[in-house]
Amino acid sequence: MIKRAGIVGAGIAGIASSIRLANKGYHVDVYEANAYPGGKLSEIKLGDYRFDAGPSLFTLPELVEELFTLSGEQTQDHFEYQPLPVACHYFYEDGTFLQAFADRKKFLEEIGRKTNERPEAIQEALQRSSHLYDTLSDLFMKRSLHRWQTFVNKKAWRAYGKLHRLDFFRSMHQANQQQFQDDRVVQLFNRYATYNGSNPYEAPATMNIIPHLEFNIGAYFPSRGMYSITQSLYRLAKRLGVQFHFQSQAEEIKIRNSKIQGIKVEGEVQEYDVVVSNMDVVNTYRKLLPNVKPPTRLLNQPKSSSALIFYWGINHTFPELDLHNIFFSQDYQQEFEHIFQKKTVYHDPTVYVNITAKYKPDDAPPGCENWFTMINVPNNDGQNWDTLIDQARDTIVDKVSRRLGVDLGSKIVAEDILDPRTIESRTSSSQGALYGNSSNNRYAAFLRHANFSRKIKGLYFCGGSVHPGGGIPLSLLSAKIAIDQVM
Repeated sequence: MIKRAGIVGAGIAGIASSIRLANKGYHVDVYEANAYPGGKLSEIKLGDYRFDAGPSLFTLPELVEELFTLSGEQTQDHFEYQPLPVACHYFYEDGTFLQAFADRKKFLEEIGRKTNERPEAIQEALQRSSHLYDTLSDLFMKRSLHRWQTFVNKKAWRAYGKLHRLDFFRSMHQANQQQFQDDRVVQLFNRYATYNGSNPYEAPATMNIIPHLEFNIGAYFPSRGMYSITQSLYRLAKRLGVQFHFQSQAEEIKIRNSKIQGIKVEGEVQEYDVVVSNMDVVNTYRKLLPNVKPPTRLLNQPKSSSALIFYWGINHTFPELDLHNIFFSQDYQQEFEHIFQKKTVYHDPTVYVNITAKYKPDDAPPGCENWFTMINVPNNDGQNWDTLIDQARDTIVDKVSRRLGVDLGSKIVAEDILDPRTIESRTSSSQGALYGNSSNNRYAAFLRHANFSRKIKGLYFCGGSVHPGGGIPLSLLSAKIAIDQVM
């Protein structure tokens, strides 16, 4: 008899879970409230301009390739990507301009020529980042932290012997400040806390594992844009027989005798042996499990930051800009204090500009660019977002205009906006937080919800709000961990 699995949510983790279950012989149905797959990893179009709506950085491509290999297909037949020669362009308020070359020698020369930093300090930091990844990735990223077997194997024992070197007790900023002598380089390495929506002045220095992905392994660009990750995996799932049901809002996860019964959709219960929720875990409990006592301590953990994004069609080209661009704030610590303590938008925010037309020219008309313009903001806590958005727009336009020496406002010919409220409504992300819980304390890794339920047999969880965390790589790993628990 064929076993049946139902998945709530067609985010990237939900799609990956469906692929893994289909390969295990399950009949799989995926229910998605929106009319499209991908969740945050989707796209929008404004006339002749196309934008990747959410995540814009692609690392660890082997996690996508693994799903094709598992399904007996060749990745290159369906999904193509290329390494980036430059990871990011950095603009500082003092006029400094840095290019983060993928070539280590060129990057060290750039740092040595334009800052007061020792190239050896960069080498040491990246070696330490590599060491953190080699020691912790298998334990904290690739396995369940909620099974005793994770902690009693050879790799775990090796990690225990290195605990004193893993920097749990300093903040990310403290470690970087001690490592580097130039404040601009400290700021550059502090920014990696934002990759999981955290504060570098509070997050543990173990978060310095993140630069390893970009500098040591490499950053990439999918040849047809970030949304092609969603599209290629969605098509793979369909080739495996997965059934997707769009504009189908799951109403309740039904339970009988502490065991999964099925999913209630449009008033009818579809019965399943296994249910995987890709919905934010807070809203899974609040909306879909009304009769189940929630793990309040886990769900009430402080949430990550959110984002305010302006999608701008620009009738101009900027040769000094690349795919990824950062315009730093003058006072980084104040910026994060406003985000996490004051719950508002700093008057001088760091601005991130992603321009996929640099690598995919058809994303904008000739002589034009598509700007995904983002600042980090607090999650939705009832702020007056309309006022904050208007103020932030003026600030961003003035800041970038001044730095590039142009009147940016006059170049904007198309616009759409995504703020924490719309992130929350479109993706069911609690408070519009991009990464579930923040990682602003040394125990954060242990305070994420498990990928399975101890109380309800057959219920599993994936996505950025559960272990191991947010972002494309960790969401894909969450699917792997969850389905490993099923099997």
